[in-house]
Amino acid sequence: MTAPLPRVPFSFARLSVIAGNTVLEAVRQKVFLFFLLLGVVFVLGAQSLLDFNFGGSQLKFIYDLGMGTMLFFGSTLTIATTAQLFFSEIENRTALTLLAKPVWRTEFIFGKFLGVWAVVGVFCALLTGLLISLILWHEHALLREQSGSLAAVAAIPYGDLVTVGLLQWLKFGVLAAITLLIASFSNTNLFTVVMSFVILVICHLQALAHRFYENSENLTRPVRLLVETLARIIPNFQLFNVADQVWAPGGVDGLLALRVGCYALVYILVIGALAVYSFRRREI
Repeated sequence: MTAPLPRVPFSFARLSVIAGNTVLEAVRQKVFLFFLLLGVVFVLGAQSLLDFNFGGSQLKFIYDLGMGTMLFFGSTLTIATTAQLFFSEIENRTALTLLAKPVWRTEFIFGKFLGVWAVVGVFCALLTGLLISLILWHEHALLREQSGSLAAVAAIPYGDLVTVGLLQWLKFGVLAAITLLIASFSNTNLFTVVMSFVILVICHLQALAHRFYENSENLTRPVRLLVETLARIIPNFQLFNVADQVWAPGGVDGLLALRVGCYALVYILVIGALAVYSFRRREI
């Protein structure tokens, strides 16, 4: 009788190779460059849209527009890149060739995730840096107009701007994990993309819906229990929207940002584990 082959241990080296190849493939397919170019154009275009700012702070207007650009294009980049890179492996049969080697499906899923997350991280870092540079330039321009009077321009907490950009990156990490989970059992790229956008909207409206049902007096106990359960299962993306705290007295609460970061990492690990479980049951 032939002895069974020894089980190959999990390898972070193989995982990092898959992640690195995912980054290279994303850049090669130009999805990242396309959305990065759009994001840069929209952020730089804030200068030409200042005339539409009806009485508000110019710096806050630029910041809000930049963060909106990062949210929209970052979400689209995350979903499109994750789905495209996953299904390209399936359709080209490279996943079958890779998994025929001593490679765990856990390494494959988390390697793909880390590669996409790295690409999205570069996107967030570049847009955040560009946004900070633009705000800094306008801040100095306003100071020159006010003859250097610091009282005329509120101090800008640039460290908080970096924190907000980091939280957006963590949120996109949760979104990438969700997209991978859907792709792990989906048969088409289109279904994965559509369902990921639907869940993205649900995650943004989760807190509002939970608050509405929580304050409703006509809910039975089973329905209220269902609402509470769904509120704990579905990620609340509103927790990551701390952008308005940048301009509030005291700035962004560092402890709150840390808690939201841990919240994101827990969801990434849990959803990633579900994606691995689903992918193990899939015939390639």
